Amino acid sequence: MTLDRVTTSLHDELRWIRASLLGTLEGLSEHDVRRPLTETGTNLLGLVKHLTLTEARYLGEVVGRPFPEPLPRWDDSAANRAHFWVTEHETRAEVLDRYARACRHADATIDALPLDAPGHVPWWPRPHVRLVDVVVHVLVETSRHTGHADILREGLDGVVGTGSAAGSPVDDATREARARYRAQVEAAARAAAGTA
Repeated sequence: MTLDRVTTSLHDELRWIRASLLGTLEGLSEHDVRRPLTETGTNLLGLVKHLTLTEARYLGEVVGRPFPEPLPRWDDSAANRAHFWVTEHETRAEVLDRYARACRHADATIDALPLDAPGHVPWWPRPHVRLVDVVVHVLVETSRHTGHADILREGLDGVVGTGSAAGSPVDDATREARARYRAQVEAAARAAAGTA
């Protein structure tokens, strides 16, 4: 396998998972994309805002191609916590537009540099990295948070999957099939635990 093929594969996967993340917001109200859906405050639009910083920092300044917009210093813990939620003064469109700009900048970095281009991540135990390391990191981070977003979305309205399926109402037959499946999984869990 050539390095070009590796680059293309990683980049294609990153583009796909980004689109999946954005699909989890489709059809939701302003309140639902912003409201805390876990005890720790995790929210859908906050995940996008967090991943904006991830794209901009790792596929920007880490490899010597700084994102052209201001970013908090990596060692400013208060500013870095603020990117996990969206204030009432930030619009959904602004957050999504900034994510798109960060992704375009990251795409340009991947296109411009070889996978073995050096980088520096001062907060990592082994700070001297290569572009391939940070591309994999961003892909994993985006996949992880897209999984969170999928579960949060399912909890809101039962919609699973992303893209054109997101935002489609869940019909009664689907709810019934899911309830039967969930009961089957619960019965197996109880049986394994000896609580059946």
